[in-house]
Amino acid sequence: MEYRVLGNTGLKVSSFVLGTGTFGFWGNNTEKEAAVMLDEALAGGINLIDTADVYSSGQSEEILGHILKGRRQDVILATKGGMPMGSGLNQSGNSKYWIKRAVEGSLRRLQTDYIDLYQLHQPDLHTDIEESLDALTDLVREGKIRYIGTSNFQAWQVTEAQWTSERKNTARFVSEQAPYSILNRSIEFDLLAATAKYGMGVMVWSPLSGGLLTGKYRSGEAVAPDSRAASSLGKLSTVVDPNRDENRIKFEAVAKLQTLANEAGLTLPHLAMAFTQAHSSVTSAIVGARTIEQLRETLKGSDIRLSTDILDAIDAIVPPGVTLDALEKGWTPDWLQADKRRILG
Repeated sequence: MEYRVLGNTGLKVSSFVLGTGTFGFWGNNTEKEAAVMLDEALAGGINLIDTADVYSSGQSEEILGHILKGRRQDVILATKGGMPMGSGLNQSGNSKYWIKRAVEGSLRRLQTDYIDLYQLHQPDLHTDIEESLDALTDLVREGKIRYIGTSNFQAWQVTEAQWTSERKNTARFVSEQAPYSILNRSIEFDLLAATAKYGMGVMVWSPLSGGLLTGKYRSGEAVAPDSRAASSLGKLSTVVDPNRDENRIKFEAVAKLQTLANEAGLTLPHLAMAFTQAHSSVTSAIVGARTIEQLRETLKGSDIRLSTDILDAIDAIVPPGVTLDALEKGWTPDWLQADKRRILG
């Protein structure tokens, strides 16, 4: 396992991150199964664990709280907040009111008195970033948070936040978590340049493109009933529906990538994970395995690095900065809604 410094923090983190979105009913993982996966991750050299309050409605954090007892100091623990955690009008977002409540909830579920990296799960266009930074700065000063980061921010939002921190002398974001894979290279267009400019680390999620880059899904073939794509979380109709032009294009690309992987003597998942490690602005890639077998197989490729020839061949299949499916960008900004982009008379 390779270790890299998270932005300008001096904090050394593993190039693979254990993602725990499958801990809890979202992935049907019991606490016993999750403990085995945590053991495997730590044995494989992973020292950064990523979760979120919204994962399985808090269950992921609760499970981590239990299985980390006695070894909390052995890991760098990251969580996220801001997504809806109830039906209340103020049970989501990045307001000072909700951030402080959300952090207290995460601390309680994780059974810890501090969070190493607390990330805003997505931008909140209804809250000025200054208010969010004020709340996070208070929590840093109280010792409840060590570092702060963002997730799913656009390049301009990263820049605005950095300028606000400098102007108002608040804590500043040290990392960004964004979707990135061979099939979704949109963050190469400007986001990675922005994070590099401000010395931020980058964790990327969905490096296997929702499972498409495992090679187990093929155009026109039924998916396994126990696969993530077959679950409600996997959004079967959009991930593998052969009637979508985007999926047809992605399957064509996957077939070419599989051939490339075969020629290089690699598995397709190892090729895909190694691709994320090749960009100079990427710190770590999140491994969201659902089973211990998937985790073990992914960890086998943690030290694989791709040659320039292979990276050039990948560029020929999916050019830099291009995404083959807008749905893989993670979320749709409010400003793309009709009432935000049209003059209504």
